[in-house]
Amino acid sequence: MKVGVGSKNKTKVDAVADLLSDYPMFEGAVVTGVAVQIDEFGHPKSIEETVAGAIDRAKQAYKGNDYGFGIEGGLMKVPQTKSGYMEVAACAIFDGKEVCLGLSQACEWPRKVVDSILNKGMDGSQALKAAGLTSHDKLGEEEGYIGLFTKGRSNRTEYNKGAIVMALMQLENHEWF
Repeated sequence: MKVGVGSKNKTKVDAVADLLSDYPMFEGAVVTGVAVQIDEFGHPKSIEETVAGAIDRAKQAYKGNDYGFGIEGGLMKVPQTKSGYMEVAACAIFDGKEVCLGLSQACEWPRKVVDSILNKGMDGSQALKAAGLTSHDKLGEEEGYIGLFTKGRSNRTEYNKGAIVMALMQLENHEWF
């Protein structure tokens, strides 16, 4: 069985590969990152954009594979937060017919970072660097914001796994969905 992940980002590919080794239905699966075409560079600014991005990545990753996985991080409005937003990861799994969706846990980013994403068109890594929180150009390809702000207690790979497990629940129990 071949599984494509709609990204070459190691944190996304590793999260899928690590998790699928625990699922009998994916025994022996070969997981590979797939370069996908993203129409608009930037950071999703709503749950709608985040989910749409995950679905688009999954459908592109499906080509030539048995399953396509798409993982997209983005902002969503959350009342009573300091910035008005939280960051969440969405996972979409596409089997050629249907999409299964899952979301990760969510966390708030500093207001300065959210402002740079919303008003300056930066992605998360760019906004974190502009705020002086990191010197990495692509922090999202390493520990991510999660690793930075949990002081290494977690990382972006683990964060992505939360969304993947939630989407796999639907796939593994498809008769209920």
